[in-house]
Amino acid sequence: MTNDENSRPAARAAASQETDGGKAERDAAAKATLDNMARLRALRLAREAAEPQRAAPTKAKRAKAGTGKTTGSRSAAGTAGKKAEATARALSDWLAEQQKGGHRT
Repeated sequence: MTNDENSRPAARAAASQETDGGKAERDAAAKATLDNMARLRALRLAREAAEPQRAAPTKAKRAKAGTGKTTGSRSAAGTAGKKAEATARALSDWLAEQQKGGHRT
């Protein structure tokens, strides 16, 4: 037997031990990350629960000035804003609707 043949099993054993240790380190890091995420989520939920419920912000309407003529681009922007206001809703409402509909969130 040559020197190379004797060193191969030892190298394999050393590599196996290194991968086991590396896997343990990765698992520990992943667990620490998940624990931190859970802690931060709990803090966020507690903070949100402690805050009073906010009323939906109302947009003050501007008085029309001038002759009432508007350009096409301005009126299109106005309708886009109204559409966004009509479809905007709270995330909690959307999540509740998803759960009622049987969706996993």
